[in-house]
Amino acid sequence: MSRNRGLFVSIATLLAVLLPLCVLAQKPQGASLTADLPSGPMQAKATTACMECHEARIILQQRLSKAAWTKEVDKMTKWGAVVDPADRDALIDYLSTNFSPDKPPYEPQRTAGGKGASR
Repeated sequence: MSRNRGLFVSIATLLAVLLPLCVLAQKPQGASLTADLPSGPMQAKATTACMECHEARIILQQRLSKAAWTKEVDKMTKWGAVVDPADRDALIDYLSTNFSPDKPPYEPQRTAGGKGASR
């Protein structure tokens, strides 16, 4: 009986380790992450710095002034975002140009099965 219990514990432990890795393996990579960000010289840098932790949607819905983007980039850098100091100002310019208060509000793509869909 204890032998079966040990096997069960081993399998449960293995699943606890492997399941999170399966979820990470399903995270979209590369071009699918940049598709939503506006093209420009800093698109790849924004992808690398911001989308390591955030989906594009988090950036797309922001409407911040240049001063607010500066504070945001500096805060995220302190929290571990990798932004080369030589790229900092250009990244802030990219974000404040593309996601400023004068831009129209972000309207997410709707998918079937969302709120209000009949079941």
